[in-house]
Amino acid sequence: MDHDTLWRHIHEQRAALATHLAGLAPPDWEHPTLCPGWSVKDVAAHVISNPQVRARDVAVMMGRNLGRGYNTMIDRETRRRGRDQTPATVLADFSTYADSRRKVPITTTVEPLLDVLVHTQDILRPLGIRHEMPPEAAVVAADRARLHAVMMGWRSARKVRLEATDTDWTRGNGPTVRGPIQELLMISTGRAPDPALVSGDGRELISHE
Repeated sequence: MDHDTLWRHIHEQRAALATHLAGLAPPDWEHPTLCPGWSVKDVAAHVISNPQVRARDVAVMMGRNLGRGYNTMIDRETRRRGRDQTPATVLADFSTYADSRRKVPITTTVEPLLDVLVHTQDILRPLGIRHEMPPEAAVVAADRARLHAVMMGWRSARKVRLEATDTDWTRGNGPTVRGPIQELLMISTGRAPDPALVSGDGRELISHE
């Protein structure tokens, strides 16, 4: 996927998430998400922080979390950002930065795509709201997620063969899990897929990590 198309998907998905967020009732912002311990407000603030983080911010975050590991740092910093935000400020950030092409230093353009695709599901699924990912964008994100799987602890995705039923995408070896590419992306990022949408003899090996 070319650079401009990547950014188009990122901007469209940020705008779609912002629309969903704008329609939430105040209690929904504190609703748990698929990210353990993170509220809707926490995850939403995390998503739109991507174009705001500069090299100096990364240095400060690393200094605050010396010896704690990458996953712990992200957890602590996301909670910190969420505490400092309100629904109104999160929505204002989406209005300001949704179309930005800035990204966290040292990351690729695929990271903000992966971030918005998966975290949109983290927010909306527990609220009973459906949002379909563009399959072509989910393919790019799923390939990137597989590179992150070991570092992020998403080990179950490495044990199975993933076969998309809505696009030409197959990765891995072992017992098979078939389903729409968005469900395979969820698996590849340590999330449980919608059980009604996946099949295959590898289903029992998929755990929510």
